Amino acid sequence: MRAKGEAFRTIWQKPGDPLVVQIIDQRMLPHEYVVRDLRSWQDGAHAISEMLVRGAPLIGATAAWSLYLAAAAGRCAGNAQREVQLAADSLRKTRPTAVNLRWAIDRVLAVARASDEQHLVATLEREASAICDEDIEISKGIGRHGLPLLEEIALRKAGAPVQVLTHCNAGSLATINWGTATAPIYFAHQKGIDIHVWVDETRPRNQGSQLTAWELAENGVPHTVIVDNTGGHLMQHGMVDICITGTDRTTRSGDVANKIGTYLKALAAHDNNVPFYVALPSTTIDWTISDGIRDIPIEERDPREVSQVFGLTREGTGTVQTIASGTPVLNYAFDVTPARLITGLITECGICEASESGLARLFPERAVRK
Repeated sequence: MRAKGEAFRTIWQKPGDPLVVQIIDQRMLPHEYVVRDLRSWQDGAHAISEMLVRGAPLIGATAAWSLYLAAAAGRCAGNAQREVQLAADSLRKTRPTAVNLRWAIDRVLAVARASDEQHLVATLEREASAICDEDIEISKGIGRHGLPLLEEIALRKAGAPVQVLTHCNAGSLATINWGTATAPIYFAHQKGIDIHVWVDETRPRNQGSQLTAWELAENGVPHTVIVDNTGGHLMQHGMVDICITGTDRTTRSGDVANKIGTYLKALAAHDNNVPFYVALPSTTIDWTISDGIRDIPIEERDPREVSQVFGLTREGTGTVQTIASGTPVLNYAFDVTPARLITGLITECGICEASESGLARLFPERAVRK
């Protein structure tokens, strides 16, 4: 996948200065393409909590690189292991819903504990780089397994465009490249399938209209931005062939936590017999829980994300307030879609039903033994 005409990753080491990690500041898209430097683990924590980076896989990768920066800082003071642990404890608190954060921190800590102080920085550098390389291959796997779903629709429609609806950003910008929900779309587009994407705006942070639409445009994929409440109407009128979303955490029973509003799309899809698929890397599966509604912590974010909107003004980019001052706001960032509403889970290892037995079939080594 490309951005600004060039192949890219969403996180990388600065050329010529490996102790600086760089990211795309997603808060500024689509109006400005801004690269930020992460020079400390605190910078990484800020990038995660303030949503400079978004998407479960990218959040995990940013945490991994942040622990590398912590080791580099601690090496100078002779307490690298302690600094890594301190950073890990703080990073865990930045985004409670996305399980990739915990997964990446635990993975890096495991190799850190097995390393001596002398080699710790190099060890964590290799591990963070490996996490990013693996994520790209995982996204490609999701693309390969999801492609036949779109090919079958294209064959059935005999040349008419395949109409896909997605919610939030589960694209290249949410991963290292390719994305999860968008990977099958990109594979289909590259194969020459006529495909069109309905992009939910995804209030309040507008990840759909500001991120998904931007990256689809960068890669030449036809798309249309719709307000979040339009999807049900489109489904009623036969204008959606398939829904594909991502997920920030998936229980072992197949419940998924994704950006707020996903549950409503699943209900509309179920009522209109539209297939509803969730694309996920196995790193987002939380094998420790089975009841998503009860057990997944739902992040509640700053009310200003609802009361203010970022966009392009006469003076440049900025925010405007859309409600009266003092109006109470409730801002849940995620909701949980029960497995019963999900047609299937698209993973790097194949497609399965949204159930404990389905996931256990694809990932027998991770399944909970009873």
